[in-house]
Amino acid sequence: MDPITSTTPPLTAPAEGALGHSTGRPRIERLEVVAVATGGAVGALTRVGLSQAFPTVTGNWPWATFAVNMAGALLLGCLLAWLRRRDQASIPLYRLLGTGFCSTATTFSTVQVELLKMLDQGRYGLAGGYIAASVAGGYAAVSVGVLLVRNMRVRG
Repeated sequence: MDPITSTTPPLTAPAEGALGHSTGRPRIERLEVVAVATGGAVGALTRVGLSQAFPTVTGNWPWATFAVNMAGALLLGCLLAWLRRRDQASIPLYRLLGTGFCSTATTFSTVQVELLKMLDQGRYGLAGGYIAASVAGGYAAVSVGVLLVRNMRVRG
């Protein structure tokens, strides 16, 4: 099996000492930190704006959260497949869009809070359907994103 994230480079690299040997301490690239922070800020503001524009009625299907999570999974799948075709220069782009934006615009914790509200109201079927649809839909969306990009013809 080919995990999507198997080729995603780490945020940090070992720092080198005076003789070029690894010191064992991680070195954080400033551009990557700025990319994560910027993407995270935009993603978080997007998430807040959508939750205010489309509030969820307690105990009902949380359409805004579900839609954002599916769109984020699709975008992440596209992004990861596209970046596999690129070199190390695209690491900051992944940090901006993947680690930053997608991670904050989509949210697992909100899903958990919404599930608790459904369960508190005794809406067990709705809660079960929501978690199943969230997990299966997220996997399907990221897979579709990967397939879309893999099947695109590269113009040259």
